Amino acid sequence: MNLSNLKPAAGSTKSRKRIGRGQGSGRGGTSTRGHKGAGSRSGHSTKIGFEGGQMPLQRRVPKFGFKNANRVEYNGVNLDVLQSLVEKYNLTVVDFDTLKEHGLVSKNDLVKVLGRGEFTAKVEVKAHAFSASAQKAIEAAGGSIVKL
Repeated sequence: MNLSNLKPAAGSTKSRKRIGRGQGSGRGGTSTRGHKGAGSRSGHSTKIGFEGGQMPLQRRVPKFGFKNANRVEYNGVNLDVLQSLVEKYNLTVVDFDTLKEHGLVSKNDLVKVLGRGEFTAKVEVKAHAFSASAQKAIEAAGGSIVKL
């Protein structure tokens, strides 16, 4: 080994422009910032979405619709899902904790029981809301509902 064949270890160097390192580098002088203006100054940054003074896309596109700030969002659980849960784990009460334990809802969800599927289990179902068809099916099967 001698000085003519030395080279840096793999991954120790970066192949990037070294800006502002004198005229001989080809990137001295204005250091790729151009002449004058805000972009040549230190600390300059543009806002996200800025289009050089042209009306930004976010302001050009028409807005429509209405978002109700007080909307109550429920996580729906259907009767066929409850039926399979009751059969699989031999439950007598289906409540929020049971649904959370089996991964059907998250801790901050509100649960609404919906009426899709057959329901034959005689169980007590506890939830935040029930559709009319779900309530009818649960009571027809001999079960009861409790609103949380």
